[in-house]
Amino acid sequence: MLRVEINTVHGKMDDKLQRYITKKIGGLEKYLTRSARGSAYAEIKLKAAPAKDKKSYTCEVIMHVPIENITVSETTVNMYAAVDIAEEKLKHALRKYKDKHDVPRLHRRIMARLGRRQRTRGVEDNE
Repeated sequence: MLRVEINTVHGKMDDKLQRYITKKIGGLEKYLTRSARGSAYAEIKLKAAPAKDKKSYTCEVIMHVPIENITVSETTVNMYAAVDIAEEKLKHALRKYKDKHDVPRLHRRIMARLGRRQRTRGVEDNE
């Protein structure tokens, strides 16, 4: 599971919230390349700020992966909702990161196999 560091500002964090965050953000490891999984980790900053008429909670996630850092922030009226939305945004960003930094040798290998299959099918069809 992905290493997660959680910091709170102007609020308290109970064990239930900590387990929830660790489960949600730590599970995003599957969206990383295998080479990036060893050195990747996430910093989570939780902020509770009283507004004029209601409280607002902010969840900021900074994912440190090789070559770059991915930052996502979300503010809502519920801390759990902020974590869920930040997780979805981070999932999308990690998919883009993986597409951008994936190993092209794998793609070449797969395309070469598909090309061989099509060529052998063409020979069988002509006979």
